[in-house]
Amino acid sequence: MLLDTYGRVATDLRVSLTDRCNLRCTYCMPEEGLQWLGKSDLLSDDEIVRLIRIAVTQLGIEEVRFTGGEPLLRPGLVGIVEQCAALEPRPQMSLTTNGIGLKRTAQALKAAGLDRVNVSLDTLRPEVFKTLTRRDRHKDVIEGMAAAREAGLTPVKVNAVLMPGLNDDEAPDLLAWAVENEYELRFIEQMPLDAQHGWKREGMITAGDILQSLRTRFTLTEQGSEERGSAPAERWVVDGGPATVGVIASVTRPFCGACDRTRLTADGQVRTCLFATEESDLRAALRSGAADEEIARLWKLAMWGKKAGSGLDDPSFLQPDRPMSAIGG
Repeated sequence: MLLDTYGRVATDLRVSLTDRCNLRCTYCMPEEGLQWLGKSDLLSDDEIVRLIRIAVTQLGIEEVRFTGGEPLLRPGLVGIVEQCAALEPRPQMSLTTNGIGLKRTAQALKAAGLDRVNVSLDTLRPEVFKTLTRRDRHKDVIEGMAAAREAGLTPVKVNAVLMPGLNDDEAPDLLAWAVENEYELRFIEQMPLDAQHGWKREGMITAGDILQSLRTRFTLTEQGSEERGSAPAERWVVDGGPATVGVIASVTRPFCGACDRTRLTADGQVRTCLFATEESDLRAALRSGAADEEIARLWKLAMWGKKAGSGLDDPSFLQPDRPMSAIGG
């Protein structure tokens, strides 16, 4: 097991497949983009599959989430999914994406064994989308989500970040649209993981703000902690159900005590937390010929040192050097 000193066991693996992205969201990276990892720095398809196999067969991982950057930019994605679907035991597999390429790839991903997708969409207004992402691709995302639903990559979950002065008035509209289209909506508080290090706690749209806005139009009934488990989202039943809405309040309502995640970056580094300032190198072990057992031992050692929490509430909190696009969501 991937056990830490606080008794938490990691069963959920987030795997970043690339640090590249075809959007330039203002809360993530500058307009000109970033210095991308070189091809030789990235794990190969075979290296990714080997690490996932070790995690699933030797370390108790039950769920694998493919992330980025934008994972649909990874040429070998379908093959990676297909190989992981053949593992015993078979992990649950999902994908976090901006949705732009889903119309083209949804059917192939489902056939390969992907179970579901999370799609990032912060606004229903094409002009606001263009301002937020610096790209005019709103229609592609909407069509990609519909394609995912039709392919059976369900439930299709929608991740939305609200930004002051841009889309902070859209929470009720987003929820009404999600309920109508049978998508599961999750609002995420903006986190200090932007490449520009411009995040400020003051003025951010909090979970409390989001819920207050939603309650102007909907009746929300909170689900209990038993239903939540280790999931990062607090969930509410909408107007008596069956639809639900979630809020991931990483900043104002940390959920570190129930964290069950471990993260692998596109260049083969284990991260125990989104906000970790230290990493453990598995790529070097892979490329030096280490046996599976040795890689598993290094991974367990890394997780044993996981801190109690993210430290966001500590006045001395330091934002990680890596932005979200290089860590993987």
